[in-house]
Amino acid sequence: MSNSRRAGLLAAVCSVGLLAGLVAPAQAETLADAIALAYQTNPTLQGQRASQRALDESVVQARGGLRPTVSLSGDVSWRDTEVAEGNPGSDTTRSSSAGLSVSQPIYTGGRVASGISAARADVLTGREGLRGVEAQVLQSVITAYVDVRRDQERVRIATDNVAVLQRQLDEARARFEVGEITRTDVAQAEARFAGARASFSSAQAQLAISRASYAAVVGQNPGDLAAEPSLEGLLPTTVDDAFVAAEEANPQVLAAEYSERASAARLAATRAERRPTVSASGSLGYSASDAAFVGTGGQFENYDQSVSGAVTVRMPIFTGGLVNSGIRAATERNRADQLAIEEARRTALRTVSQAWNSLVGARANLAASEEQVRATRIAFEGVRQEAQVGLRTTLDVLNAEQELRNAELSLVNARRDEYVASAILLAAMGKLEARYLIPDVETYDPVLNANRVNASWGWVPWEPVLEFVDRVGGPAVSTPPADAPVATAQ
Repeated sequence: MSNSRRAGLLAAVCSVGLLAGLVAPAQAETLADAIALAYQTNPTLQGQRASQRALDESVVQARGGLRPTVSLSGDVSWRDTEVAEGNPGSDTTRSSSAGLSVSQPIYTGGRVASGISAARADVLTGREGLRGVEAQVLQSVITAYVDVRRDQERVRIATDNVAVLQRQLDEARARFEVGEITRTDVAQAEARFAGARASFSSAQAQLAISRASYAAVVGQNPGDLAAEPSLEGLLPTTVDDAFVAAEEANPQVLAAEYSERASAARLAATRAERRPTVSASGSLGYSASDAAFVGTGGQFENYDQSVSGAVTVRMPIFTGGLVNSGIRAATERNRADQLAIEEARRTALRTVSQAWNSLVGARANLAASEEQVRATRIAFEGVRQEAQVGLRTTLDVLNAEQELRNAELSLVNARRDEYVASAILLAAMGKLEARYLIPDVETYDPVLNANRVNASWGWVPWEPVLEFVDRVGGPAVSTPPADAPVATAQ
């Protein structure tokens, strides 16, 4: 990390007093801006995309079992042997050879075709994993964004509270000087003022912590944050709609389904070990040798040419129980993956239920907090006016002011909790994605890289025919489409 970059991130821990001195940007930073920046630069998300691109290569590697292999070899050797006494000179032997060999699988009993199916299912599983990581990152961005806004409001409320209590303390001291109130009233005002200053320091520290969390997930320190937009358009109207969406698009559920497809394909590949294989091979070679005494003029004038071809059929007869053991193991792994689907489904439904109830509770709390702030503000104004005519004590005014500040803090927390609960529900449904939150920003499409690597150099025109033959003659397996799109909820 560069020094400037490190300094930018460390700036998040500065005190609010120093942060207030920074020049605010000309335009407020929006939640969409934060999401777009994190979507493009967050290292967790970028790393998952790189892992997915590496996983795309597994399909190419699996298809390599249908493609020919070509190799070229050559050698030159020279040997000089001293001749026994009485025969002048030395015996020199020279030889050279070159060859070209080609091998082409014709039928693998379904091994390669099943391996391709397993690789494709692995790729689809990885795409769902990428969707899950994207949802986690976006949820972290949303949480960090509303946390900073919440803590900024808390600092503002704490600042106002200190200012109000300072005025009340000055007023109490002045009234004490003229004998209107006692020393006890002044001490009460001083105690409340000291508590307000402590709360202000705590609010400053919490804001600095939230800013650091924001910088870590978004990639830059927060500036002047605009109000977050409503998520109401993405939320379901009933909990049943949320359950249906989760079963159709939750990344963990879909990943479990694709993992089961992959293990089923690997089970078929293991069963194919019992079947015969057919391959064709051919070679072309040249060789020559020359054994002559030095000075005879041997110059490797004659090369022998050889051409060979073969079709090989192999049929396993006895493997010492190795194949049967592999089949049993693969069967149990597939059974475990089948059970994992139900587990993922139950977990998704539980998460949706918890998120829905949290959202309902947060909305009720928000409505109550808004009413509480309205009522306590009216009560505070009334108590203060009554105190000016001697109908209320200083303690009454301080208590009313404290109730108002507490109500305002509760409202700030309620707004934050309601928004975070909405994001958690969207994530459980599988709809917390950049294409919904920032539709104007170009999103990452993992299918493009998969199509690119599948069309890379190495493909041969007879490959589809061999795959078809291998599937027809091999064990049955559910085959996901190679270019299946990322599933989404409608």
